[in-house]
Amino acid sequence: MKKFLATLIAAGLATSASAAGIHVKDAWARATVAGMNMSGAFMTIHNDEAKQDFLIGGSSEVAERVEVHTHINDNGVMRMREVEGGVPLPSKADTELKPGSYHIMFMGLKRQLKDGETVPVTLKFKNAKPQNIKVPVKTAPMPAHKQKHGEGSHQH
Repeated sequence: MKKFLATLIAAGLATSASAAGIHVKDAWARATVAGMNMSGAFMTIHNDEAKQDFLIGGSSEVAERVEVHTHINDNGVMRMREVEGGVPLPSKADTELKPGSYHIMFMGLKRQLKDGETVPVTLKFKNAKPQNIKVPVKTAPMPAHKQKHGEGSHQH
């Protein structure tokens, strides 16, 4: 049983697996249409460690780059920007990555993300070991306001 559980944890398949006190729950990624080169992922991250950590990035086989972004108000226009230094994860607290706030950005998508599938993502932290998670893809409404991204353009 120990060997089987170790195999599941190593493969990132055991949902209760966590790395260094970092627990991810309610993760999901936004489904895309053919030709889109970006998408977002959202989740709640609980840091059960005694000290603050930072989500600094990630990787996935579905994208060229996985970055941590937030929204800023640039003279009345909401723009997404990469978070310098990472998203703070306060000790013994939840941090929510959600639309309109902190989020994971898949840049340079290699394929369409389809509703109902799951995509593998490795989250990288400043202090904790990287964590492999499976992120379900869901169709969700786009925000009402127009968003401009720091690089590339959305194709509609």
